[in-house]
Amino acid sequence: PGTYVMTVTANDADDGTTANGMVRYRIVTQTPQSPSQNMFTINSETGDIVTVAAGLDREKVQQYIVIVQATDMEGNLNYGLSNTATAIITVTDVNDNPPEFTTSTVKQPQKGVRTSVIITRDLTRSIMGQAGSRNWGGMGLPTTTCTHSHFSFSQPKGPREKIQHFAAAVDYEMNRAFMLTVMVSNQAPLASGIQMSFQSTAGVTISVTDVNEAPYFPTNHKLIRLEEGVPTGTVLTTFSAVDPDRFMQQAVRYSKLSDPANWLNINATNGQITTAAVLDRESDYIKNNVYEATFLAADNGIPPASGTGTLQIYLIDINDNAPELLPKEAQICEKPNLNVINITAADADIDPNVGPFVFELPSVPSAVRKNWTITRLNGDYAQLSLRIMYLEAGVYDVPIIVTDSGNPPLYNTSVIKVKVCPCDENGDCTTIGAVAAAGLGTGAIIAILICIIILLTMVLLFVVWMKRREKERHTKQLLIDPEDDVRDNILKYDEEGGGEEDQDYDLSQLQQPET
Repeated sequence: PGTYVMTVTANDADDGTTANGMVRYRIVTQTPQSPSQNMFTINSETGDIVTVAAGLDREKVQQYIVIVQATDMEGNLNYGLSNTATAIITVTDVNDNPPEFTTSTVKQPQKGVRTSVIITRDLTRSIMGQAGSRNWGGMGLPTTTCTHSHFSFSQPKGPREKIQHFAAAVDYEMNRAFMLTVMVSNQAPLASGIQMSFQSTAGVTISVTDVNEAPYFPTNHKLIRLEEGVPTGTVLTTFSAVDPDRFMQQAVRYSKLSDPANWLNINATNGQITTAAVLDRESDYIKNNVYEATFLAADNGIPPASGTGTLQIYLIDINDNAPELLPKEAQICEKPNLNVINITAADADIDPNVGPFVFELPSVPSAVRKNWTITRLNGDYAQLSLRIMYLEAGVYDVPIIVTDSGNPPLYNTSVIKVKVCPCDENGDCTTIGAVAAAGLGTGAIIAILICIIILLTMVLLFVVWMKRREKERHTKQLLIDPEDDVRDNILKYDEEGGGEEDQDYDLSQLQQPET
């Protein structure tokens, strides 16, 4: 009480030294009349308005309307003249009220396990300070804190709090409910003389609702190692999934999602994997000795959920492929010491089931070792050459036995086609030698030429006979000589005859029949 508020001034055109110009002030009405009808008083001579009673509270009355009357004749209402004016008094805010939660407990069910989702907006607070002022929250709102590390608050522009789940996903099987203690406080301190707590607390219970979660494979990708070539029906492993819904009575079923070579089977109930065919490391479906298949585990929940798992099978090589001789065809001179044939082998297996290779000639037929010989160069290469001084030109099938170094070793008898031909001084086959090497001797070539000549002669004779026959067919001779042909002796005399019957000549009777 006694705090200066404002000053009002009235001007009178009369002489101020006389009573006609001496003005006095008084308050006529105050609206609202709360908490007292006389909250303000005015100095009658100066017009200063001051508070006269205690109890100004912005949270209850934010503004007062005061009607002030000015009267001359020193305020004599019977003789003086009066006028009124309106004084608007606005009550400003001080921080005399801490924030309070209007509800002390909030229960909110939460489904799912996602992060960064809004859980509740039902947590409201009572903020008595003026909105936007420091007493209302300094830079915006009072600061709200939470005692649980899984949750955070976003600060909206209003009295309703928004709790947001921001940390690791909640799991019904781990935590069915969360108990939060939330505290709200002003950023600005309370005004002096206010004996109240500057903060307020509330409890929030968040219950987690169980939802159907997908089964998962604990080991994904799962890698196993075994030798290739295991028989069909062999049990490889058990690739089972885990259903995280421990409190739901659900069954998990297994099926194949990807099996490129169709080599595997999986038991639908327990996830046991067996072979449906022989696994071959040398298959095109193998990448870096690894075969990969994907399986699906699905539960019978509502709605059903499923997860995938990848099985990787590392196949260990066994010696199951015999070496193949290279090249398949070659050329050599009929006389030795002019050139040789370099041979090698290819094996689909890997070390140690490949080289060094052993190259040898079979003992049967005996002509092979009689005519040919093999000289070893190193573990992968050898040379094939003639053993005898001369071999007739032609194409020869030379069998060669190639053996690898596997355990046990495998061998293969491959045939190389060797063209033996006469060569020039550079060791290259001559033209005649190339023909002879194709397998045609001189007698065979002469026989072919004679057959070609006979065929051409027969064709020529047939053409001549056909032309002569055509000429004879078009040349048909008359029964009489051409000089006696009556058709050349008929004359026209312009005389009337015996009619059409005299002109009906059948000249076909004069011609020679064809047969």
